Amino acid sequence: MATLTEILILHGLLPIEVLDTLMAGDPADESAVRALVESGVITELQFAKARAQQANLPFVELLDYPVDRLAVALVTPAVCRRHEVLPIAIAEGRLLLAMVDPGNVFALDDVREASRMQVRQVVAERADLLAAIARYHRADDELTNLTTTLEEEHAPSESDAFGVSDSLDDDAPIVRFVNLLVSQAIQDRASDIHIEPAEHSLGVRYRIDGVLHEMQRAPKSIQNGVISRLKIMSDIDISERRKPQDGRMSVSHGGRKIDLRVATLPTVWGEKIVMRILDNSSTKLSLRDLNLLEGNFNAYKRAYSKPYGMILVTGPTGSGKSTTLYTTLNSVARPEINVITVEDPVEYRMEGINQVQVNPKAGLTFASALRSILRSDPDVVLIGEIRDHETALIAIEAALTGHLVLSTLHTNNAPSAITRLTEMGIEPFLVGSALDCVVAQRLARRLCDRCKLPDTREVEELVLLKFAVDPDLQAPLIYRPVGCASCSKTGYRGRIAVHEVMTVSEEIERLTVGRASSAEILRAAKEQGMVTLREDGWAKVLLGLTSIEEILRVVA
Repeated sequence: MATLTEILILHGLLPIEVLDTLMAGDPADESAVRALVESGVITELQFAKARAQQANLPFVELLDYPVDRLAVALVTPAVCRRHEVLPIAIAEGRLLLAMVDPGNVFALDDVREASRMQVRQVVAERADLLAAIARYHRADDELTNLTTTLEEEHAPSESDAFGVSDSLDDDAPIVRFVNLLVSQAIQDRASDIHIEPAEHSLGVRYRIDGVLHEMQRAPKSIQNGVISRLKIMSDIDISERRKPQDGRMSVSHGGRKIDLRVATLPTVWGEKIVMRILDNSSTKLSLRDLNLLEGNFNAYKRAYSKPYGMILVTGPTGSGKSTTLYTTLNSVARPEINVITVEDPVEYRMEGINQVQVNPKAGLTFASALRSILRSDPDVVLIGEIRDHETALIAIEAALTGHLVLSTLHTNNAPSAITRLTEMGIEPFLVGSALDCVVAQRLARRLCDRCKLPDTREVEELVLLKFAVDPDLQAPLIYRPVGCASCSKTGYRGRIAVHEVMTVSEEIERLTVGRASSAEILRAAKEQGMVTLREDGWAKVLLGLTSIEEILRVVA
């Protein structure tokens, strides 16, 4: 039987430079090829096809395969996930089993025992198979069953005033219900979980790619138990139901530790809970991952490469400001400089950076923390948000006295940041001198690469939308969403940032000192080459990253 290396060489999939390091017939052949996959020399798809050919088995792409749910139900989710297998059909009295590793005899034995059927193997790409397992073995069915079980059980007794006990074991229905809600949200790439009491039910919604989707509607009788369980996990006072509270919890999912920020809010039908899922992978991004256009990237890099000055990132809540700031910190943080942040709350924990949590009850506000930070010999200071005159003034003074200051503001575009600071009572000459760069941004949904199709629009329509196209030429190739299994029929998967980077030039500084309006500053910035949010969005539509409808949705 040919080795994987021999098959890859035969098909010309291995570059010449790595052939010398791989000997055909090497007993560690599969490990060597796996190392090539991890280093990006070959793809997972090429590896899977070579495996299929080596074992003389068919290769299947599960995304478009008509999977039989009756076959899926014959093997438990635990077995499928443990062995990375999925039954996909029943043919001629045998179970057709998609596998990542066709040589896994333990998986075959477990599947035969579970299904009581003979098995016929096919090979699938690992990412494709894991996505199919997630799709066909979702937690939804188990959540529905648990909801029914909980509804049938008696309501909590009067003696159990808060609906749940601290001593609940991991198999208790309430505990399993909460764990499944959280794990399903992480699996679905949700950024927030909303648990919302209504008059006769308890609603659960996930925010996926910036849009809320209703996922579950549970009976009202389990409301107290679910809310109290989440409060216990987040170390929140379960006896206090009249005022908002904040907490934090950590869960393990797929071998990763995921942090969740939890906030409670009293409503007329009970306490609403919102959990923000904080995936620390966003702190490991590079600035290139933010999809800044080349001109914007160079302008922004020039700003944060300076040893002092102020950089502001602006936009509404949920527009990715924190991700941009943390990514910038990753680029500037080095062992030889002192980086201190003051945040409310500290969303992501970063190694090698001193992070301070605001605590107004103890008198630790942004302003008071900032004063102390400036006595701690910082080189770079990150302020979670400039909210008032005092914080803005100290931040401006810090930028003028040799510190690089990064912060956020809530404004609609980059020029408005200047007028917002002057409206806070900061002298315009201080703003003009300290401020070096303003980045406004929004998040648009990214088109699903598997199903997007060309968008047939006339050139005249694109010209009306102010696309940079020649009306005398053919319309450029742009794409529209369609919807497939990979993107849950939405046509979008993931998000992409749209930016507006304004460098504070001498002309803009002069307009700032003269208390010019944001419209005048915008006009001057555009004359100096600034790309507006809408123009940056159209550029990303032309790159095939998002759609016209998305840009119109997120940019005014």
